[in-house]
Amino acid sequence: MEKFDILTAIAAPLPEENIDTDKIIPARFLKTTKRSGLGKSAFYSWRYDENGKEREDFVLNREPYRQAEILVTYENFGCGSSREHAPWALLDFGIRCVIAPSFADIFFNNSFKNGILPIRLSREVCEQLVEDTKMGANAKLTINLEKQEIIRPNGERISFDVDPLRRQLLLDGMDDIAQTMQYVKSIDNFEEKRKKDQPWYPKVSADKLSS
Repeated sequence: MEKFDILTAIAAPLPEENIDTDKIIPARFLKTTKRSGLGKSAFYSWRYDENGKEREDFVLNREPYRQAEILVTYENFGCGSSREHAPWALLDFGIRCVIAPSFADIFFNNSFKNGILPIRLSREVCEQLVEDTKMGANAKLTINLEKQEIIRPNGERISFDVDPLRRQLLLDGMDDIAQTMQYVKSIDNFEEKRKKDQPWYPKVSADKLSS
């Protein structure tokens, strides 16, 4: 998983509440189990018309927001079904951070596991950041995860809170598997001891955990 430390990037506005996971990635695109390739279908019903042509009025189809790595939105982002394809699609599109007053719990947890930083800020602050995004190419925010602060285009600094463990895992670029693999020697030692104590017990190498 790519490390997240300091991100300076264009922010795109999606000033709507209750954007659900079906809006983020429609169900018909969930047949794959691969994390790559879903970005082209992110927000499909908003980005494309019934003929598959891009809608010119949708923000992520316009410059400079095609290069956005930050989304600023409103309450309950990621509600609906629990599909992990939603953060996969956002990440594949290029989104590394989503800022909102609140998130659906499962989407919130899945985001951290896939290298996306979800930041909770008040509705008032989110509205201010939405105004910042209207500056186009100058609508860059800086997210400093180490210091837990956002720097607006005008230089104002906004603090945010992140669970210490999740913060460290993002800083280190470690997903659940990588976190487990830190303990390879201990796992193998445990399995060797278990095999000797109980010969019938099937040995599981730690190497298989990463496959």
